[in-house]
Amino acid sequence: MKKPFKALPIASMSLLAIATSAIISTTASAAIVPEGTKLASVQELVRGNGAEPASLDPQKVEGTPGSTVTKDLFEGLITQDADGNVIPGQAESWTVSDDNKVFTFKIRDNAKWSNGEPVKASDFVFAFRRAVDPALASRYAWYMEIPTIINATDIVNGKMKPETLGVKALDDKTFQVTLEKPVPYFVKMLAHQTMFPVPEAVVKKFGDDWTRPENIVTNGAFTLKDWVVNEKLVLERNANYWNDKETVIDKVTYLPITSQTAELSRYKAGELDMTNEIPLEHYKSLKKQIPEQIKTTPQLGTYYYAFNLQEKPFDDVRIRQALSYAINRSAITDYILKQGQIPAYTFTPQAVAGFTPPATEYSKLSQKERDQKARDLMKAAGFDKSNPLKLNLLYNTSESHKKVAIAISQMWKPLGVQVTLENQEWKTFLDSRDEGKFQVARAGWIGDYNEPSTMLDLNTTTHGNNDGKYSSKRYDQLMAKSRVVTSDEERAKLYAEAEEILAEDMPIAPVYQYVTSRLVKNHVGGYPLNNVEDNVFTRDLYIKQ
Repeated sequence: MKKPFKALPIASMSLLAIATSAIISTTASAAIVPEGTKLASVQELVRGNGAEPASLDPQKVEGTPGSTVTKDLFEGLITQDADGNVIPGQAESWTVSDDNKVFTFKIRDNAKWSNGEPVKASDFVFAFRRAVDPALASRYAWYMEIPTIINATDIVNGKMKPETLGVKALDDKTFQVTLEKPVPYFVKMLAHQTMFPVPEAVVKKFGDDWTRPENIVTNGAFTLKDWVVNEKLVLERNANYWNDKETVIDKVTYLPITSQTAELSRYKAGELDMTNEIPLEHYKSLKKQIPEQIKTTPQLGTYYYAFNLQEKPFDDVRIRQALSYAINRSAITDYILKQGQIPAYTFTPQAVAGFTPPATEYSKLSQKERDQKARDLMKAAGFDKSNPLKLNLLYNTSESHKKVAIAISQMWKPLGVQVTLENQEWKTFLDSRDEGKFQVARAGWIGDYNEPSTMLDLNTTTHGNNDGKYSSKRYDQLMAKSRVVTSDEERAKLYAEAEEILAEDMPIAPVYQYVTSRLVKNHVGGYPLNNVEDNVFTRDLYIKQ
């Protein structure tokens, strides 16, 4: 083992340093209340959540509505501070072997479940195995394959038993993970809910009902008190959380409001302290009326349209290129969204750490030139106004998604494309996409950790969220190679080449790079402005007088 040393903020370290360092730190997650701040006597927060979570089970969560709440309820080996830096969570320290493949975590002695039972290494073993077990059918099983945990891929594919996964409990408070390859960003990945522990006895006792309020046991700063489907989720402070003394908020209520206009009305009425989004048509006026309540920050994510390559004619690259080229991205960001979003011509956004996305060939053209190329490609594929391409465009219920879909549909009209818009509520939408029941679908990908692979891996053949079923041997080989190179510079070159392949094959049409834009009341303190993954932990917030 290498000699431990005090942790540096991850943002200041290279990926290689993250992988090869043995780390110990006493830095803790906490609400940082400035000296002299007067706190309100009632510490309760109400947050908009955008949609009803499909699940609160860490190994089953898919999408931000579930992950946002889950990150208040549970905590992994590591977590993040307000700036997105890696800090110790349930693990107070960890060490790394000389070959950078074996990670050994020391779980805090005071890490407890909300029922008072100690959090053990065996809880992590159970959760990690559960995530890859085909019997659970986790839509994030692929996430466990990315860091090359020993046997993860074979287990996911049903070739080996979950018990053979490269994880073990050396004792009650020592958890060990062994990788097949020295993946440099593995530690960053541990902040994701798929790698959160779950209470084995509770899961086995209640099965799918274990996340109900009357059954759930959590290890994060909060626990679930009440859950009224499509109305509210109420979380209360977990007195057994290891760092509860630094938590200020006593209760947080999440409201699953899909309509941004309805959410704004409730915010104005004082029913919410923080919205999930801001209605596009109200942003400009709100910027004039209450600018100090608008919080807009860069986000590690891209809004895009996915093509189903299993459906004709979307298996034809000319169709995909034509539809992508015809999207006037600047018009969407400048005239529809108007909140600082950036036109996207690559899948990886500029907000990612340690990588500058390349300028793809089609990004260098004027929109007039792209439109002409689109018409030529569509005509070559056999479609024009006299022989129109009829397609179904699927999106989840949202006023902003609808506005973008209508705009893009109009942009496709000159190509001889007739679009039928179809909206579905969040859970149904996810099922339709996952099951391939779409032709073109709205999608968005928010990075699970701050490194380009969190975006680019989505388009590998075996990725669980590769809904369009794109498959490129060359692309897969590039991404596989990126996990084993030791130079950050060499890895960046591979990522740039991967982006060029996506621009050539166009399995997806990037539309814009996200920003996080929401309303936050002036009495809410601690709101983070530098976390590009949009992790807003309630444990870090507080209510001022």
